[in-house]
Amino acid sequence: MLAEPHFKRRPCVWKMLMAAMCVALLSGLQAQDLPRQVSIILLGATGDLARKYLWQGLFHLYLEEVGKGHHFRFHGTALTSTEQGQEVIAKVLESLSCPGDMASGHCAELKAQFQQLSEYRQLKTPEDYVALSKDIEAQVEHEGLRETGRIFYLSVPPFAYVDIARNINSSCRPGPGAWLRVVLEKPFGHDLHSAQQLATELGSFFQEEEMYRVDHYLGKQVVAQILPFRDQNRAALDGLWNRHHVERVEIVMKETLDAEGRTSFYEEYGVIRDVLQNHLTEVLTLVAMELPVNVSSPESVLQHKLQAFQALRSLQRHSAVLGQYQAYSGQVRRELQKPDSFHSLTPTFAGILVHIDNLRWEGVPFILMSGKALDERVSYVRILFKNQAFCVQSEKHWVAAQSHCLPRQIIFYIGHGELGSPAVLVSRNLFQPALPSASWKEVEGRPGLHLFGLPLSDYYAYSPVREQDAYSLLISHIFHCRKDSFVTTENLLASWVFWTPLLDSLAHEVPRFYPGGAENGQLLDFEFSGGHLSFSQPLPEQLVPGPDSAPLPSDFQVLRAKYRESPLISAWPEELIARLAGDIEAAAVRAVRRFGKFHLALSGGSSPVALFQQLATGHYSFPWAHTHLWLVDERCVPLWDPESNFQGLQTHLLQHVRVPHYNVHPMPVHRRQRLCAEEDQGAQAYAEEISALVTNGSFDLVLLGMGTDGHTASLFPQSPAGLDGEQLVVLTTSPSSPHRRMSLSLPLINRARKVAVLVMGRMKREIAMLVSRVGRDPKKWPISGVLPDSGQLVWYMDYDAFLG
Repeated sequence: MLAEPHFKRRPCVWKMLMAAMCVALLSGLQAQDLPRQVSIILLGATGDLARKYLWQGLFHLYLEEVGKGHHFRFHGTALTSTEQGQEVIAKVLESLSCPGDMASGHCAELKAQFQQLSEYRQLKTPEDYVALSKDIEAQVEHEGLRETGRIFYLSVPPFAYVDIARNINSSCRPGPGAWLRVVLEKPFGHDLHSAQQLATELGSFFQEEEMYRVDHYLGKQVVAQILPFRDQNRAALDGLWNRHHVERVEIVMKETLDAEGRTSFYEEYGVIRDVLQNHLTEVLTLVAMELPVNVSSPESVLQHKLQAFQALRSLQRHSAVLGQYQAYSGQVRRELQKPDSFHSLTPTFAGILVHIDNLRWEGVPFILMSGKALDERVSYVRILFKNQAFCVQSEKHWVAAQSHCLPRQIIFYIGHGELGSPAVLVSRNLFQPALPSASWKEVEGRPGLHLFGLPLSDYYAYSPVREQDAYSLLISHIFHCRKDSFVTTENLLASWVFWTPLLDSLAHEVPRFYPGGAENGQLLDFEFSGGHLSFSQPLPEQLVPGPDSAPLPSDFQVLRAKYRESPLISAWPEELIARLAGDIEAAAVRAVRRFGKFHLALSGGSSPVALFQQLATGHYSFPWAHTHLWLVDERCVPLWDPESNFQGLQTHLLQHVRVPHYNVHPMPVHRRQRLCAEEDQGAQAYAEEISALVTNGSFDLVLLGMGTDGHTASLFPQSPAGLDGEQLVVLTTSPSSPHRRMSLSLPLINRARKVAVLVMGRMKREIAMLVSRVGRDPKKWPISGVLPDSGQLVWYMDYDAFLG
């Protein structure tokens, strides 16, 4: 027989257990019925951002939510002493304003309530955090409330984030059942490594859903309207929002102010990190991302934004133009006590050309531009549509709503400028947009006002019924858990993955100087061709006698001199690659005109990658159909291996141009399922192919590089293979892995009509100096044996390699 349950044998125990359960259940139900409170803690409450925007945003939240079931407490905190902080906060609270349509009496009443609910305290030590949490709990209990959650808004420098996060996590989290939201202000790192480090540290204290990284541009009314606009106008935009119809997209933020008073920050970050990496890139993703089925789903929006980040084509040095207003270095010297000889390389202006590698946007240029000390203050996104119409009637008969010959564009006018307020503009010859009438109204006529080449009357133009500050909108979204208005860790790191390589490549770039304001004229105008961006007004080309008397590299754009008794061309990497690509195209055109074909032999490695990309994206007149492509050398790995020179050529050039497949000649390093086996005679086979197709074995152009040990192609010091003799193609041994290589021989290279040697990077400076002084000694320095029998040798060196 089973044992009888203990509580049946002990009726008093059963009654006590049931009573305890009822008490607990009743307490839980009562707690659920208690009025709810949200505690908002503003760290850095006496700072500039808090005084200008955040207290007003918190007041706006209170005005929105008062009477809707929530109680609030606002705790302003800082390192400032209690007495001094209270004085600052009292002045800030007194200056708060209500919406213009609110009655003054009602405004005064709500303002007084908000002041009563706001306090200031010093928050400095771990003990201060413990005391804050206990005070919140005591106040909630005393007033018979239930704490729903806590918002910590960190309006402090990023270096303070980790210590604050540690204190919040250890002693200032709300109790069970209440949520925590921690708000962080940019900058979120200086590059990918620092962003990853900060994200890892913060992630050790907070869950992803607890963190809200603010990019205040996402709170701008027009920026916040981009996705809803695309959603509400799906029918009209579905056929237009793609590469077949969009000519280009411009995302612009211009400022008239300079960096005076902020040079300490600006010297560390510059215009790209300050504006383009965050504000303009976030806007770019809103324009370019695939539209979710439900744009009200934060998860869907964030996932589609991440996909847009991942489709961005890698930026190259030639994707950017940089400028610096002339007074900047002087301001830095004054504010940071730098010596009179100091000259900053920090850009205060940047134009960036971005491409997106997906079916919707392939080939469409996205232009991002921002700068200080420019001619006007304005921010906008402009989508310019292609116009393939031809109008028979003269221009005076064109009608805005009917003529297909007028420009067709959509402008998200973020603010300022001639219009003076945020607006959405759509050309009347495009379509009439739908916007929510409760929050957007038609812009009143402004005779004489022209925007982007058209009078305002040629647009359907709408502006917000009531303008709202970005921070007010974002604080409301924090309260309502709208994560799509903020930057997630995943999207932040994706942005830094995109921008960091470009920033590294520009670290020593000398920006173009501009006077500032209206005096800039056309000095900063830039244009693009393929994937190449350049200023419309080039700096004058200068000639110098040689490396011994060369001036500073910032004084010129292209140098012509002599190196080892052969012509030398030296420039910044962008100009050097453009020049070399142009010279190769010119050689190709001449060869095809004369012989009907062009035989080009290319080296592998990292140096030619930028050249391949330049040829692929910026040389549409190149006679690819008549070009034969050969390899100078190859690693003994399968052709699909990432280390294969042929794979690099395929990735960066071949897949982008139309070279007949029978004109592409990879080295046969992989034969009979073996790699570079002597008995497979791969080298002899390649030599026979060259002899059969290349007249006299004389390539029209051979592109070489130079290693830090003086090797070229895969011809290495102290290795006799390929340095002399009659073999055209040889197997060699490299000191670095993979060791086995196949290479054209030095005698075959010297048969070429032209040999171009590309040398780039500061790490090549030492070998460049050494080789400039040695004679012809190919066994010790294989590059010194390059001297075409009857052709031309030209050296192409960037300034880092040539001048250090």
